[in-house]
Amino acid sequence: MPGQYNLLETPIEYLKGVGPSRAETLKKELEIFTFGDLLMHIPFRYVDRTKIYKVREVNPLSQYVQLKGILKDIDVAGDKHKKRMIANLVDETGSIELVWFAGVKWMKESLVEGKEYIVFGKPTVFGKKMNIVHPDITSTEDEKKSPAGILQPFYPSTEKLKAKSLDSRGISKLTRTLFQQVAPSDLKEIIPQNILEKFRLPSRYDSFQQVHFPSNEYELERARQRLKFEELFFIQLKLLQVKIGRKESSVGFVFNKVGDFFNRFYKEKLPFALTDAQKKVIKEIRSDLVSGKQMNRLLQGDVGSGKTVVALSVILLALDNGMQSCFMVPTEILAQQHFQSIKELVEGLGINISLLTSSTKTKERKKIHEGILSGEIHLLIGTHSLIEDTVQFKNLGLVIIDEQHRFGVEQRGKMWTKNNNPPHILVMTATPIPRTLAMTLYGDLDVSVIDELPPGRKPIKTVHYDDSARMRVFGFMREQIMKDRQIYVVYPLIEESEKLDYKYLMDGFESISREFPLPQFAVSIVHGKMKNEDRDFEMRRFIKRETQIMIATTVIEVGVNIPNASVMVIESAERFGLSQLHQLRGRVGRGADQSYCVLMTERKLNQVARKRMQTMVETTDGFKIAEVDMELRGPGDLEGTQQSGILNLRIADLVHDKKILLAARTEAEIILEKDDHLQLPEHQSLATFLLNQQQRKGGWSKIS
Repeated sequence: MPGQYNLLETPIEYLKGVGPSRAETLKKELEIFTFGDLLMHIPFRYVDRTKIYKVREVNPLSQYVQLKGILKDIDVAGDKHKKRMIANLVDETGSIELVWFAGVKWMKESLVEGKEYIVFGKPTVFGKKMNIVHPDITSTEDEKKSPAGILQPFYPSTEKLKAKSLDSRGISKLTRTLFQQVAPSDLKEIIPQNILEKFRLPSRYDSFQQVHFPSNEYELERARQRLKFEELFFIQLKLLQVKIGRKESSVGFVFNKVGDFFNRFYKEKLPFALTDAQKKVIKEIRSDLVSGKQMNRLLQGDVGSGKTVVALSVILLALDNGMQSCFMVPTEILAQQHFQSIKELVEGLGINISLLTSSTKTKERKKIHEGILSGEIHLLIGTHSLIEDTVQFKNLGLVIIDEQHRFGVEQRGKMWTKNNNPPHILVMTATPIPRTLAMTLYGDLDVSVIDELPPGRKPIKTVHYDDSARMRVFGFMREQIMKDRQIYVVYPLIEESEKLDYKYLMDGFESISREFPLPQFAVSIVHGKMKNEDRDFEMRRFIKRETQIMIATTVIEVGVNIPNASVMVIESAERFGLSQLHQLRGRVGRGADQSYCVLMTERKLNQVARKRMQTMVETTDGFKIAEVDMELRGPGDLEGTQQSGILNLRIADLVHDKKILLAARTEAEIILEKDDHLQLPEHQSLATFLLNQQQRKGGWSKIS
C-alpha cells in the first residue's frame, strides 16, 4: 500500500540481525515489538570513549571509569545458588578485580583469559580490595570492528538479553542497523512549528539520531531536551483534554441551595474560625457544585490544616440539596476517628451518620444497607467496604476520598457507579505532592491547596538523636508527663521482617515499661497483629488519659487526633521515608501546647538517611519535604504513584526536568484554549498522534 506503509510499525523480527528467537526475548524483556519501539529504547548513559584511565588512577571516590587491560585469573566460586565469577584486569600500572554475580555461565563462556578488553564500571572497595561489580566489558577486537564513536551509548538490558548477545553493545548495533533504513519522512514532525522555533528545538529525526549516535555533548543535550519536551508535552496535552472532555460531557448535580444544615453548623457548631485558606478552598468547591458539571477536585492540605472541616462543609451542602454523601478512608482506625469527630461536630442538627467497615457485624451491616437505600442515612463513613456492590444509595451526590493514594484507580472509580449520574468527587490527601508530580499524576483534576495552619498552632520542634542519647530522651519524656502531656513512641513495622519487628516492638515496650513503671505511669500498646477490639480498647485508654505513653507501629500514622499528645518519639527513624516521618510527626501539635518530635537513629547513617533527618529537623513544611522526598527517592517510588501508569517515562525525569514540564504544560494549555478539540489544520498532527496513543499500549513510547 504505497503512501500508507509506516516503517516504524514493522514487527521487530523483520529487522536484520533479530529473527524470531531474539524478537521473542526483546518483546518479553523490554516490550520492544516494532521498529519504533526499538527507536524509543533510549540510552540511559553515555561514556566518553576518548578517556581511558590507568588502574593506579582509580580510587574509591572515582565515579564511572573506563579501563583497558589483559584479562587474567578467571575463576568461578561459590555453590549453584551463590555463584560468582571473578577475574583480574591487568595493565602496566596494576590490576583491579572484576566481579559478576549474575549471568555467570554466559560470562564464563564469552570471556577469554589473556585477551585484551575495555572495561567500564563504578569502582567499589570490598575487604580492602578495589573491584568493579558487573562491569560493561568489550574486547578491543570488537571495538575496532564496530567503533562506538566519541560518546558511546549504554542501553538498559537484562541477563536474558545478554544470553542472546543483546547486551548494550548488541542493542546499539541493532539500532544502527535500523537507522540505516529510517528517513526523515518516517519521523514526521508532530510538534507545531511555532513551539519548535520558540524553544529552538531540533527536528524529530535529528533528535532521535543524536540521542542514539551523538556527535558531541552539545548536540546530545539538545536532542535530549527536545525528546523530554515532546514526552511531557503529550502527557499534559492528553491530561488536559481528558479534563476538558469530562467537564463537557459530565452532568453534575447542582448544589445551589445553602440551607439549614450548612448555616446552623456555621452559626452554632463550628468550634473555631476558618482560616483564609479554608475559605478560599470552600469557595473553589462551591463554584464546582453550582456549575452543573461533575466536580473532580484534589484537595491538598498539610497535616492538621483542617481538611475535615472543609469536607464536612461540602457534605452539609449536599444535605441541603437533598443528596447523600459518603466518606471513604483507608483504615478502620481513621474511619472510626472521622465517624466520632463528625458525629460530635454535627450533634443536634438531625443528621443520620453510619459507619461501615469490615468489622461491622452482619445484622448491623444489613440495617445500614437498608438505611442508605431508603435515604434514611445521610452520610456513610467507611473503608473499602463502601465500594462493595451490595452498598447501594438512594441518591448519592458526593463522594469524599481521604488519603487517596492508598486506593487503587479501579477502587476509586467504583464510587462513580453508585448513582445514575456520577456524584461529585472530592479527593483529599495530607501527603503533600510536589507540583510537578501533581501536574503529571492529577493533571486531569482541579487542585485546591490549604496552605495555612489554624491560628494558635505552634510549629513542632524536631530533634535528632542517636541511640547513645536514649537516657536523655527518657528524661525529657518524664518531664513532659509531669506536665500532664502524653507521648507516642512509634516503631517501624515492615512486612518482610514482621517477626523481627514485632520482637523489636515488644522489647521496646518492656524497656519503656521498666523506665516508666506502674502505678506512677501507665503504658498502652497498639499494633497491627492485635484484634480490633483490643486495639480500640488501648486507643480509648490513651484518649481518656488513662495511659501516658502509647507504644505503636505505623497504624497511628494517619488520622489519630489526640490534642494532649505533645511528643512523638520515632524509633529507627532511618527506616522510614520522609513523607511517612512527616505524617507521624503530624499526630502531635494538635493542641495549644508546644509539641516535639524526637527522631532516634543508629549512630552510623548513610547519606540519604542523614539528608532525611536533616530535612525533618529544618522544616515542617510538607511541600518542601515532598520535594526533597522526590529528589531522594524518585517519583516512581513515592507511595501509590506507580499505579497511575503515567510515570513510566522513557527519557524525562520529573525531579530534574521541572522547567521543561512547566513549559510543556503551558504550551498545551495555550493550544487547547484556542482549539480544545484540535480541529485546526495546524493541530492535525497532534490530533493524529493522540489518537494513535489511545489505540495502542505504551502512550508516547510508541512512535507514529
